[in-house]
Amino acid sequence: MTRVVAVKQRVMRAARLPVSDGNVRKAALRLLGQPLVSTEVQYVQRTLGDKATQKEIDDKIVAVRKMPWASIAVRD
Repeated sequence: MTRVVAVKQRVMRAARLPVSDGNVRKAALRLLGQPLVSTEVQYVQRTLGDKATQKEIDDKIVAVRKMPWASIAVRD
């Protein structure tokens, strides 16, 4: 006779943090060892919105340093 046991699995969701100037700058120092310039910080904030997971913030910070400047800067 086969016995089936139901196991509850816990789903962990990543916390969503505010994409504030301070949070972006601290993450950049942690990841890159140097701060982002204000245009890069503004790009990260524009693309992520108000809240994002730490992984999303980290990925965007690493990506913004590899992007061409013309795609980051906002034209007047």
